[in-house]
Amino acid sequence: MSVRAPATSANLGPGFDALGLAIQLYNEFDVAVRADGELRIRVEGEGSGEVPLDRRHLVVRAMHEAFERVGEELPGLDLHCVNRIPHARGLGSSSSAIVGGVAAAAALLGRTGPQGGPDRDWIYQIAADIEGHPDNVAPCVYGGYTVAYRDGDSWGAARLTPHARILPVLCVPGWKLSTERARGLLPETVSHADAAFNAGRAALMTAAVCGQPESLYAATEDRLHEVYRAPAMPRTLDLIADLRQHGELPAVVSGAGPTVLVLCSVPEGSAREDSPEIVRQIDLIRQRAGNDWDIRPLHIEPAGVRTPSPHP
Repeated sequence: MSVRAPATSANLGPGFDALGLAIQLYNEFDVAVRADGELRIRVEGEGSGEVPLDRRHLVVRAMHEAFERVGEELPGLDLHCVNRIPHARGLGSSSSAIVGGVAAAAALLGRTGPQGGPDRDWIYQIAADIEGHPDNVAPCVYGGYTVAYRDGDSWGAARLTPHARILPVLCVPGWKLSTERARGLLPETVSHADAAFNAGRAALMTAAVCGQPESLYAATEDRLHEVYRAPAMPRTLDLIADLRQHGELPAVVSGAGPTVLVLCSVPEGSAREDSPEIVRQIDLIRQRAGNDWDIRPLHIEPAGVRTPSPHP
């Protein structure tokens, strides 16, 4: 069978560990059961030659955890990974691998949702447990724009539909930054004023993404994490400041960085595709970023992880 899991951009500025957006950039995993119990892994694209090709591989670890949850033993596998999501760039590559692995396990175990597709709620719970925070996992599972949260011993998520006037543009650098290093720079406590500021901006973000794109610039302001991570990615924060100051564009750190996410949009009543306003904004991003960034205008992924029918 084949599984396709999208890239994601988390936080979106003020929504630390809560808000996320699914992006139409995918890792694909072809999985076949082996009768001899052996494990064989092939990796193409991102991470090829770098990731382990044994049971430490993140997709296999996720599948093992899913099988263990139902008291089953993971069978032998042929796993072929085609990775297009850059590693350690703040685009949810690890969440894609985890969600893809759990989704593949769900399909092999015959776990389907109420409408016959993948059992997304079951996938989400296990994947968020493995990842430890749900902001990338939720949009990877459900697609669109998600608000994710801890709910007692489980995880909750609300999936909303982003406004059609919004086009995400990724500025992907050639350098990497581990999530662990980025998280290690965050303070243990923040001021009540900063927490209140972010609460307001995070609420505004949902309104902006889902119906009022004209509010995106104000909605993307943050005081909880971006400034603290500046020492690890100064060029990322410099580009964000430049785009916001000179272009008045809603630019933020994508996830833990160092990728920059710009939420481009067009005015009310305008068509988004190939609109002069979108072209203007992308041209401005290219000019301000220079040659060290890969500028990728991409669409929002509406459906999340996909598990087509098993191959005959």
